[in-house]
Amino acid sequence: MREAAHAGWNVAYPAQVVSFEATRGGRSPLRDPSGPAGRKSTTREPIIQEPEASEPEATRRAAGVTESSRANRGWWDRNADEYQVEHGTFLGDDRFVWGPEGLDEVEAELLGPPEELKSKDVLELGAGAAQCSRWLTAQGARPVALDISHRQLQHALRIGGSFPLVCADAGALPFADGSFDLACSAYGALPFVADPRQVLREVRRVLRPGGRLVFSVTHPIRWAFPDEPGPEGLSVASSYFDRTPYVEQDEQGRAVYVEHHRTLGDRVRDVVASGFRLVDLVEPEWPAWNTSEWGGWSPLRGNLIPGTAIFVCVRD
Repeated sequence: MREAAHAGWNVAYPAQVVSFEATRGGRSPLRDPSGPAGRKSTTREPIIQEPEASEPEATRRAAGVTESSRANRGWWDRNADEYQVEHGTFLGDDRFVWGPEGLDEVEAELLGPPEELKSKDVLELGAGAAQCSRWLTAQGARPVALDISHRQLQHALRIGGSFPLVCADAGALPFADGSFDLACSAYGALPFVADPRQVLREVRRVLRPGGRLVFSVTHPIRWAFPDEPGPEGLSVASSYFDRTPYVEQDEQGRAVYVEHHRTLGDRVRDVVASGFRLVDLVEPEWPAWNTSEWGGWSPLRGNLIPGTAIFVCVRD
């Protein structure tokens, strides 16, 4: 599959503050703000893990929380450099793009009118190089950018910004209850975790009453079609109702990349069961200006079937 626009995983690793230049008047929302400070990096620095010795095998099989977590953290640490080279221009340094269609928060206003974002505490899950957090800062918000991949956050340091960067598990957020007014995730965390309700419950915990969560994921219908941008990707190839994860594994059968499938109904039930109220479900149409093509994304497919689903939720 590999149709994500941002990375961020639910992993059982201790939180690490990569950068904490902004602290809301000297007080951190972190439960434990200790940790080594990061430094400016460039894409020429050595990557954190060695790449796989051979091409992984793609399959569909069960993958639990721990296996999915470790595989995805390692994959993004190894592939963050290539990802930023390939997608950095499209994402920009300080844009808030919800998915491959190019829907921009400037026009969508799913978090609310830009003028109402000023002084809001915002958590970005699966921030990658923190492009969305950089845009939020420009609106006067106070974001915290969280990602499980240390290498992705090194790219956030390379681009720059005065907001905190935290390397942590999306399913065990290192923040006090009621720390944020808003939470957002553009293809971060939710498409890749074995237990999405664990992540959603944690987000609800750190949101204040009335807080809003907006997250985008690959549209569930895409799982029934081959991951191809041309006509071969327009015929149903598997059951939409097959929840078996997509797994890439090494020669020893160890997962090195995992994506999890949930139907549209599953996603709605996950949101409601985790204590949120779903107030909108956005399916962006492919715009005429977007001629990009990568993986299974293309104008041909985008004009015929939805590619992204965006869930707008409220914590009552």
